[in-house]
Amino acid sequence: MRGIPEPVYLESGVLYVLDQRRLPHEEVYLEIKDVEHLCVAIKGLSVRGAPLIAIAALYGLLLEIEDRGFSREVLLFAMEKLASTRPTAFNLFRALDEVRKAVDSGAGEEKIKRLIKRLITREKESTHRIAAYGAEIVGGGRALTICNTGVLATGSMGTALGIIFALAERGKIEMVYVSETRPLLQGARLTAWELLKTGIPHRLITDNTAAYLMSLGLVDFVVIGADRIALSGDTANKIGSLSLAISAKYYDIPFYVAAPVTTIDRSLLSGDEIPIEERDEKEVLEFGGRTIAPEGTGALNFAFDVVPSKLITAIITDRGVARPPYREALEKLLSLSDAELGEDAG
Repeated sequence: MRGIPEPVYLESGVLYVLDQRRLPHEEVYLEIKDVEHLCVAIKGLSVRGAPLIAIAALYGLLLEIEDRGFSREVLLFAMEKLASTRPTAFNLFRALDEVRKAVDSGAGEEKIKRLIKRLITREKESTHRIAAYGAEIVGGGRALTICNTGVLATGSMGTALGIIFALAERGKIEMVYVSETRPLLQGARLTAWELLKTGIPHRLITDNTAAYLMSLGLVDFVVIGADRIALSGDTANKIGSLSLAISAKYYDIPFYVAAPVTTIDRSLLSGDEIPIEERDEKEVLEFGGRTIAPEGTGALNFAFDVVPSKLITAIITDRGVARPPYREALEKLLSLSDAELGEDAG
């Protein structure tokens, strides 16, 4: 997207990661030279968003091959470390699993490198198809979204925010309401920054303002991203998504999920099985480096919640749009071959 810097790229043996912790005030790139430091960056949210985490991890494997040489042991150890970083985001596990299967089959260095590069390209290109499908079915008007699902989360067009970008290009976005997304303010710091860069009208709201906005008739649709989707259609996304879905259902407002099929975990039948990351309580107890609660107070800090499929109007993927009944629809999308999609199976 014009005006938004590339969040992750590999150049001359160094992985450059735009440090999202320092946005919107500073645009600073971390220089990552090995998987260990990449894991620190992912855990610390310097790089975040389910698709971008997968892309960064794949670049990390290329770094390992370059630095330590190609061997099954080197790659499997690197993949084990990367898999330990964020338990909910499924794109990471899907990408690592594809590489692991190729390694276990005895594929050589060049074939593995080609596979990794193809997986990176697939992850990036998928968001353009999501945006195109979404722009066709979402009417436009006044949007509400949470967290960050744009270039900074995907390395390309974006998922939920990509649909908003596509609608804006068609002149169909009147306003975007951005939920601040406590406790780390990805909406305030990152989504507002992307919308400002692209000139799309927006207003920042506190997370607990959303239902009141809906009651005033100021929201035409809600669109969110996803970190993992079960076969039932139950969707794990940034904490606060469930509240938005319940409110949207009450006020009869369309509620869309946007994600590539690499986010769908076909091994899980329902959202009850999705692992939910619980992060350090300090993220809730502190703000701007200062403690905001009395000493001795503890906090719960779930990073995600799960939206039941019955609250979701449609799931917009890079292979098409799924509507209820979701298990049948998602299975169909997952079964489509690369040839049917016109993709290079290389």
